[in-house]
Amino acid sequence: MAGDENKTQPTATPVDEFLARVDHPVRQADAKVLDEMFRRVTGHEPVMWGPSMVGYGQYHYEYASGHSGDTMATGFSPRKASLSLYVLTPRPETTELLSRLGKHKSGKACLYVNKLADVDLEVLEELIGNAFRFSTEELDQPRTAGR
Repeated sequence: MAGDENKTQPTATPVDEFLARVDHPVRQADAKVLDEMFRRVTGHEPVMWGPSMVGYGQYHYEYASGHSGDTMATGFSPRKASLSLYVLTPRPETTELLSRLGKHKSGKACLYVNKLADVDLEVLEELIGNAFRFSTEELDQPRTAGR
């Protein structure tokens, strides 16, 4: 749809500057660990999406309604209340991985963790890899000519 643009867009804000401004010291340290983990697992350099989301890779989508756009393949945000990780997928292995992860809460596509010390980092790496592959292999769609 013409003029129907995603609200969350990539920005030119350097990720390291954003992470350095995270107020809570544990959240900031955890965010730096996550940045390293996401880089390693996805093979992508981070890009800020909007003012507070750190994204790795991207994919193109188009809905039956005609709405289309690009968004980050996976990522995280060090929010005040918790770390928000964009790693949940409808793949069958997600449920099993979450059962082994440790202390967390989850939403539709978001995983919420208070601190990395509460979770199994190897399981978290598997969730990141699964989310990245799901976005880039199953959700990514070719761009329609003229868009």
